[in-house]
Amino acid sequence: MSRGPALRAWLAAWARHLRAGDLLVLALAVGVCIASALGLWQGGRPDKAVIRAGGKVFLEVDLSAPRIVEVPGPLGRTRIEIQPGRARVAADPGPRQYCVRQGWLATAGAVAICAPNQVSLALAGRNADYDSLSY
Repeated sequence: MSRGPALRAWLAAWARHLRAGDLLVLALAVGVCIASALGLWQGGRPDKAVIRAGGKVFLEVDLSAPRIVEVPGPLGRTRIEIQPGRARVAADPGPRQYCVRQGWLATAGAVAICAPNQVSLALAGRNADYDSLSY
């Protein structure tokens, strides 16, 4: 059953009742929604990277200077690269490389988890994004 023609007919009947002011109000409402979403869903600037190994904090690193951190895990060493304001998992011995593929993390609350090697990288700051791990 195709609903395309019925939907188009309904929209055309509805559109006949709109005036120029209605379209302006609708456009402004959509603009406010988009601006609010962009403004409210921004993560804050991260202050530090929290690196965990085996569920325990391995190291907390300030994000102000470049640095490479080698983290031991059951499968081998995970290499984490730190640059000013961002961090990433550069190499991991895990089979699927999901944490490496995440690339650079640059907002507070961002997390990369290398589950097979039991290593995680999280960025912390004053205004962290809400993420599914804390849900």
